[in-house]
Amino acid sequence: MITAKRVETEKEREDAFLIRQKVFVQEQDVPVDLELDEHDQSAIHFVAYDGDEPIGAGRIRVPEPGISKVERVCILSQYRGKQLGNLMMEKMEFYAKEAGLKTVKLNAQSYAIPFYEKLHYKITSPEFLDAGIPHRAMQKEL
Repeated sequence: MITAKRVETEKEREDAFLIRQKVFVQEQDVPVDLELDEHDQSAIHFVAYDGDEPIGAGRIRVPEPGISKVERVCILSQYRGKQLGNLMMEKMEFYAKEAGLKTVKLNAQSYAIPFYEKLHYKITSPEFLDAGIPHRAMQKEL
């Protein structure tokens, strides 16, 4: 059974970091010192499981009052195309709404823009490079 949840234990946090390592560092060649950053200590992390096996991750930060920033959303390659990104975003947006945050911002890899547009995110920047990968800033009002 596939589930997604807010990280509550050290094991769940390690599971989220493992997925990020597999997707961003191993698959996309993002340097590990860019992938794991100073925000990991204070961010709210989320993890998706297929049974007991971690398969997806993401995090939320609150960089300024009323604003949430969704980051590091990733799904293992063999699970893509199965609506798991939707599940992760739903969990993170629910958390943001419950926390009283009104706006969700994110920096989407350019290839993923259509995914976020289907979730009603709007592009708010020209394309830019982050870790050598083209991105665009996007946001949505909750």
